[in-house]
Amino acid sequence: MKQTILRYSLGSNLIIYSIRVLIGFLLGFVIYKEFPEFPTVWTMISIFLVISPDEKDSEQLAIDRTKSNFIGSAIGLICYTLKASEFWMMFIGIFSAIIICKLLNILAVARTAMVAIVIVLVHEQEIHTYMGALERFISVTLGCFIGLIITLSTRRLIYNLRVKVGLIKPSELGE
Repeated sequence: MKQTILRYSLGSNLIIYSIRVLIGFLLGFVIYKEFPEFPTVWTMISIFLVISPDEKDSEQLAIDRTKSNFIGSAIGLICYTLKASEFWMMFIGIFSAIIICKLLNILAVARTAMVAIVIVLVHEQEIHTYMGALERFISVTLGCFIGLIITLSTRRLIYNLRVKVGLIKPSELGE
């Protein structure tokens, strides 16, 4: 019975994705509650952006989304220093993200960079400071790394469990 449950659950990308997202939510929520003075809701959102439901390419997608998210939040931080309206900061940032993601051959995840730009540049009227943008940059970057760590650590664990219960042969997935 235990073996049957393991075979069905380990063979389901939906269950694996759900577990990853719930782990990410738990970690993100703890950070959100422990540091209410910081914009850590963006950490949780970034965790969700990095974790992929497709197990096949989950590791590479998580890496590419982390790169893209970091690129976007860094561009957002740089654009924040421009003496321009919020519209032009976002416009320049989004255009820059598309170009940089194309140059780095990660255009497929450029939308993640664009989301990060908006997160860093959008501000509440009372918190229009460089420090606020920096805090959002840190929150986004932290979320990316948490999502990446969850994906990489669970991928190896799931691979080993799948081999153990006979769902795959040790040579599959190139491991």
